Amino acid sequence: MAFSSFLGRVLFASVFILSAYQEFNAYGVDGGPAAKTLRPKFDAFAHQVHSRVGFQLPDIDMKFLVAGAIALKGIGGILFILGSSFGASLLLLHQMITTPILYDFYNYDSEDKEFIQLFIKFTQNMALFGALLFFVGMKNSIPRRQPKKKAAPKTKTY
Repeated sequence: MAFSSFLGRVLFASVFILSAYQEFNAYGVDGGPAAKTLRPKFDAFAHQVHSRVGFQLPDIDMKFLVAGAIALKGIGGILFILGSSFGASLLLLHQMITTPILYDFYNYDSEDKEFIQLFIKFTQNMALFGALLFFVGMKNSIPRRQPKKKAAPKTKTY
């Protein structure tokens, strides 16, 4: 049981770790292709937030956002493999921030080809989010082993 749990965590975290590794290798001085792809999507997301909620998101340099995503995925994935709830929390934070920005199906008409592709990827990321929530919930619901207390010596009565 312990090995299958470990193997499952390795396979699950490999999605995040390999993605972080690819982005790290392509990072460069300007954030790489991830930063170039992210800029218009972030601007569209910031516009949606501002128009619907009235909150202005700060202007963020995309290379810092990409570096943060690399760190969250890499560190979170490694800690997740080791069975850490903190690692799962880092991956949850990454998913919570990036999913609505990267998979902006809400900016397209439902008949568009892009809508369907983005919506499928969005729902896949929500499934990953749900699996991480499940892991954190299970990790917190399992009672921890209590060290066995030595029984107090019985007093002798004569």
